[in-house]
Amino acid sequence: MNHSPEAAEHAQGGVYSAKGKEYVRDSRYITDRIVAHPSAPDEWPVEAGRYRLVAARACPWANRTLIVRRLLGLEDAISVGLPGPTHDADSWTFDLDPGGIDPVLGIGRLKDAYEARFPGYPRGITVPAIVEIATGQVVTNDFAQITLDFATEWTAYHRPGAPDLYPAHLRDELDEVMRRIFTEVNNGVYQCGFAGTQEAYDAAHDRLWTALDWLEERLATRRFLMGGSITEADVRLFTTLVRFDPVYHGHFKCNRQRLVDLPNLWGYARDLYQTPGFGDTVDFVQIKRHYYVVHTDLNPLSIVPKGPDLGGWLTPHGREALGGRPFGDGTPPGPVRPGEEVPNPL
Repeated sequence: MNHSPEAAEHAQGGVYSAKGKEYVRDSRYITDRIVAHPSAPDEWPVEAGRYRLVAARACPWANRTLIVRRLLGLEDAISVGLPGPTHDADSWTFDLDPGGIDPVLGIGRLKDAYEARFPGYPRGITVPAIVEIATGQVVTNDFAQITLDFATEWTAYHRPGAPDLYPAHLRDELDEVMRRIFTEVNNGVYQCGFAGTQEAYDAAHDRLWTALDWLEERLATRRFLMGGSITEADVRLFTTLVRFDPVYHGHFKCNRQRLVDLPNLWGYARDLYQTPGFGDTVDFVQIKRHYYVVHTDLNPLSIVPKGPDLGGWLTPHGREALGGRPFGDGTPPGPVRPGEEVPNPL
């Protein structure tokens, strides 16, 4: 398959700037929302069984939705389709399913759901995406809003003991923290990896590590980003941290240090990984295969490295000494649903 830089990243919502120097993420998403009380043409009603979440385990943006869906106990309300870790320049595909066809949507390519609603859809076929099952039409691919709506609009279907991931009294600070995490860290690693000049790379690398140093300091005295309990901010940071040493450090040249060299961030990441709902959604095999196979501009032979050793994710983290309770007044989610288990657990 021909994976040009533009095509490979366009499928994840990224493009290159016109000057070919800086990586710019295409943020023109389908901004329809699924809400408890629709009042506008671009709002759809919350309804159990009506929608299917399509989320590849390999993708950090999709991984967020898998974590939040599980933490909140929305498995019965929203089914999930899991594309494979690689895609061509055109679409994510359901190559992990028998016959390469999603068993609920009856399609082999996620592009079919986009085209069903928007014939000739001109932008990237991205995950996560929520599809209306009855019509086979994509509803939204606005990954940042999807998880916030899971937390605030789908409350009627939350499990007993579900955590409050977007607490009202913290939202001003929470939004500010998440904004910096997105621009400097979540997207910052991509700006390093796909920089088109030395100058663009140097600037992106410096910005990334300025933010990681800030986070390292912030996590020295608090167990989680907002204090003693998990919030949406932790979900958003985790999906980048869990990919850092296996992919971003080498593949994207984010290599001032490894995650394991940063004691607070490494302990924090292990704390989350070992918390039900986080590590049990992570497939390192798919993550590495996705980045190293799809990005042939960065890795022309698509050779997937054997390292690094991932056994450290299961070692004691010691973060309990900072106090707090991961789920606040709530409880951990139960076992992973049959059929949704990670096929390559540590």
